[in-house]
Amino acid sequence: MSINEIDSITGYHAHVYYDADTKAPAATLREAIDAAFSDRVVLGRWHDEPVGPHPIGSYQVAFEPEVFADLVPWLALNREGLTVFLHPDTGDSVPDHVDHALWLGEKYEIDVEKLK
Repeated sequence: MSINEIDSITGYHAHVYYDADTKAPAATLREAIDAAFSDRVVLGRWHDEPVGPHPIGSYQVAFEPEVFADLVPWLALNREGLTVFLHPDTGDSVPDHVDHALWLGEKYEIDVEKLK
Protein backbone atom coordinates (compact mmCIF):
# COMPACT_ATOMS: atom_id res chain seq x y z
CA MET A 1 0.00 0.00 0.00
CA SER A 2 1.45 3.31 -1.01
CA ILE A 3 0.95 6.56 0.83
CA ASN A 4 -1.65 7.46 -1.83
CA GLU A 5 -3.66 4.33 -1.03
CA ILE A 6 -4.16 5.30 2.61
CA ASP A 7 -7.37 7.06 1.55
CA SER A 8 -8.80 3.67 0.56
CA ILE A 9 -9.07 2.73 4.27
CA THR A 10 -12.70 3.35 5.17
CA GLY A 11 -12.45 1.96 8.70
CA TYR A 12 -10.82 -0.62 10.95
CA HIS A 13 -11.91 -3.76 12.75
CA ALA A 14 -10.32 -4.97 15.96
CA HIS A 15 -11.26 -8.55 16.81
CA VAL A 16 -10.84 -9.45 20.47
CA TYR A 17 -10.12 -13.18 20.68
CA TYR A 18 -11.22 -15.28 23.64
CA ASP A 19 -12.16 -18.81 24.66
CA ALA A 20 -14.11 -20.26 27.58
CA ASP A 21 -11.21 -19.58 29.95
CA THR A 22 -10.74 -15.96 28.86
CA LYS A 23 -14.34 -14.84 28.33
CA ALA A 24 -14.43 -13.00 31.68
CA PRO A 25 -11.39 -10.83 30.85
CA ALA A 26 -12.90 -10.31 27.36
CA ALA A 27 -16.08 -9.02 29.02
CA THR A 28 -14.05 -6.72 31.27
CA LEU A 29 -12.19 -5.36 28.25
CA ARG A 30 -15.43 -4.88 26.31
CA GLU A 31 -16.92 -2.87 29.18
CA ALA A 32 -13.76 -0.74 29.36
CA ILE A 33 -13.82 -0.14 25.58
CA ASP A 34 -17.46 0.90 25.80
CA ALA A 35 -16.75 3.24 28.73
CA ALA A 36 -13.75 4.89 27.07
CA PHE A 37 -14.88 4.95 23.42
CA SER A 38 -18.67 4.47 23.39
CA ASP A 39 -19.31 7.33 20.99
CA ARG A 40 -16.41 6.38 18.69
CA VAL A 41 -16.70 2.60 18.19
CA VAL A 42 -19.33 0.01 17.31
CA LEU A 43 -19.16 -3.17 19.37
CA GLY A 44 -20.15 -6.33 17.51
CA ARG A 45 -21.83 -9.47 18.77
CA TRP A 46 -20.14 -12.13 20.88
CA HIS A 47 -19.12 -15.20 18.88
CA ASP A 48 -18.20 -18.00 21.29
CA GLU A 49 -17.26 -20.23 18.34
CA PRO A 50 -15.03 -19.41 15.36
CA VAL A 51 -16.79 -17.28 12.76
CA GLY A 52 -15.56 -16.33 9.29
CA PRO A 53 -11.78 -16.47 9.06
CA HIS A 54 -11.26 -16.24 12.83
CA PRO A 55 -9.93 -19.40 14.50
CA ILE A 56 -11.49 -18.92 17.96
CA GLY A 57 -14.28 -16.95 19.59
CA SER A 58 -14.22 -13.19 19.18
CA TYR A 59 -16.14 -9.96 19.12
CA GLN A 60 -15.48 -7.08 16.76
CA VAL A 61 -14.79 -3.44 17.51
CA ALA A 62 -15.39 -1.32 14.40
CA PHE A 63 -14.04 2.21 14.20
CA GLU A 64 -13.20 5.03 11.81
CA PRO A 65 -9.62 5.82 10.73
CA GLU A 66 -9.45 8.95 12.90
CA VAL A 67 -9.98 6.81 16.05
CA PHE A 68 -6.95 4.59 15.32
CA ALA A 69 -4.37 6.79 17.08
CA ASP A 70 -6.39 6.77 20.31
CA LEU A 71 -7.85 3.26 20.38
CA VAL A 72 -4.94 1.08 19.24
CA PRO A 73 -2.41 2.31 21.84
CA TRP A 74 -5.15 2.05 24.46
CA LEU A 75 -5.82 -1.57 23.41
CA ALA A 76 -2.08 -2.34 23.52
CA LEU A 77 -1.97 -1.29 27.18
CA ASN A 78 -5.40 -2.51 28.32
CA ARG A 79 -6.06 -5.76 26.44
CA GLU A 80 -6.21 -7.90 29.61
CA GLY A 81 -3.63 -10.33 28.14
CA LEU A 82 -5.99 -11.14 25.27
CA THR A 83 -5.07 -11.30 21.62
CA VAL A 84 -6.44 -8.49 19.46
CA PHE A 85 -6.37 -8.91 15.68
CA LEU A 86 -6.62 -5.57 13.91
CA HIS A 87 -7.07 -4.89 10.21
CA PRO A 88 -8.09 -2.05 7.91
CA ASP A 89 -11.22 -2.15 5.79
CA THR A 90 -10.34 -1.26 2.21
CA GLY A 91 -12.92 -3.47 0.53
CA ASP A 92 -10.26 -6.07 -0.34
CA SER A 93 -10.64 -8.68 2.38
CA VAL A 94 -7.66 -10.95 1.75
CA PRO A 95 -4.92 -8.28 1.85
CA ASP A 96 -6.76 -6.50 4.68
CA HIS A 97 -6.64 -9.66 6.82
CA VAL A 98 -3.23 -10.96 5.69
CA ASP A 99 -0.91 -8.24 4.40
CA HIS A 100 -2.12 -5.22 6.35
CA ALA A 101 -3.11 -6.77 9.69
CA LEU A 102 -1.64 -6.03 13.12
CA TRP A 103 -1.53 -8.34 16.12
CA LEU A 104 -1.55 -7.40 19.78
CA GLY A 105 -0.62 -10.57 21.64
CA GLU A 106 -0.41 -14.09 20.25
CA LYS A 107 -0.67 -14.46 16.48
CA TYR A 108 -3.17 -16.99 15.13
CA GLU A 109 -3.66 -18.42 11.65
CA ILE A 110 -6.50 -16.77 9.75
CA ASP A 111 -8.55 -19.01 7.41
CA VAL A 112 -7.93 -17.05 4.22
CA GLU A 113 -10.13 -19.41 2.16
CA LYS A 114 -13.18 -18.09 4.02
CA LEU A 115 -12.36 -14.58 2.76
CA LYS A 116 -12.35 -15.48 -0.93
